Amino acid sequence: MKLRYLVAFTTCLFLSNLSLAQSALPKILDLQARAQVEEEILEERIQTLLPELMERSGIDLWLMISREYNEDPVLRTLLPPTWLSARRTTMLLMYYPKGADSVECLAVARYDVGSLFKKAWNPEEESNQWKRLADIIAERDPKQIGINTSEHFAQADGLGHTDYLHLMDALSNSQSKKVVSAEKLAISWLETRTEREVIIYEHIARIAHHIIAEGFSEKVIHPGITTTEDVVWWYRNRANELGLDTWFHPTVDVQRASPENQESQRSFSKRPEKQVIMPGDLVHVDFGITYLDMNTDTQENAYVLKPGETELPAYLREAHQTGLRLMDILTDNFEVGRTGNEILLASLEQAKAEGIKPTIYTHPIGYYGHGSGPTIGLWDQQGGVPVKGDYPLYANTAYSIELNAAVFIPEWDKEVRMMMEEDAFFNGETVRYLDGRQKELFLIPRQRVNEVVEY
Repeated sequence: MKLRYLVAFTTCLFLSNLSLAQSALPKILDLQARAQVEEEILEERIQTLLPELMERSGIDLWLMISREYNEDPVLRTLLPPTWLSARRTTMLLMYYPKGADSVECLAVARYDVGSLFKKAWNPEEESNQWKRLADIIAERDPKQIGINTSEHFAQADGLGHTDYLHLMDALSNSQSKKVVSAEKLAISWLETRTEREVIIYEHIARIAHHIIAEGFSEKVIHPGITTTEDVVWWYRNRANELGLDTWFHPTVDVQRASPENQESQRSFSKRPEKQVIMPGDLVHVDFGITYLDMNTDTQENAYVLKPGETELPAYLREAHQTGLRLMDILTDNFEVGRTGNEILLASLEQAKAEGIKPTIYTHPIGYYGHGSGPTIGLWDQQGGVPVKGDYPLYANTAYSIELNAAVFIPEWDKEVRMMMEEDAFFNGETVRYLDGRQKELFLIPRQRVNEVVEY
């Protein structure tokens, strides 16, 4: 007699917001391969990008000086990948007179600095390094000598006071009068991305998204046992296992229906309290990695299903959609030449007109997580940010689109904050998310569908 067996088995169906959790981890290069890519990118930036930026700034000689372990934030981006710090007193000089074919890159040091900055000092011929620097500058007689000093942009303020005094003492009166702040040139170097960098940046953002999805799954979170602090350290450890750095300590927090939970009112100046993650929680993470000299900064959300639930409650889906709408409003206001404050105020006004309760605190990203460029709001400065918010938007720059929308949830009888952040690139006309953005909240645990098959 022919037997018929009904065999029930579980097949994982990936919803649109869950696919990253089980997909293959994007490729991560070993250190030697990374060094090769980083060196290629640096060479490309100096050859193709730097001439344009120097011409735009009006500075024809850009000078950086750093002592070992006291590196200028900009000089760090010019060191070869096999140099983990400056050596002794490292002097880098970039000269680009009008009409030149390329930037002349010199190292006033005992040796070449990588393959790009050629040795320009022989201590046997001239024992005084500062005098040799002054002679090189005098030989080129630039119109402006740019040094990294800035009152408001820390990453453009890398010249140490002692080195400044030595420099001014070494220069002649005529040359010292040409010394100017290279603030705008330094910022433009840090904020501008090349076409190849953007392609690589997409891959880096994909790695960050993959790690977040993995952490927001039953692989890591066991409701009723796992704490938010457990997940924070899981993210730190996971990045370390993969050979990546985290440029800030992650944050994991929960919002829930309980009246005792006041997470939506917490000041961002305080870290969230440690909580056991429970069914019905809205869980949020803020996480960023450093890889190939670029940084990510991402905030995404998950929902812990209650017994019997198989999908996200409609009220949380609607709250998330409100957050996505606020992101659209903000990025639609990106326009070359507009300042961060102009973009902020226009976006807040439009959001409020649409009935959204917004807070916007978007920032440049790239070589540094909180990069230089136009600040578009701070969480505690929604009326505009002096100086940093007055800096204009340029093309080919990257931003962490960071904000939150406060939404009242009748089912919880309280307000929640939909805190969201995704990295994006502005090409001068449109904003494109480097690896998309979270369109649906992660569900914990991932949902499975029982399928019945006959044999």
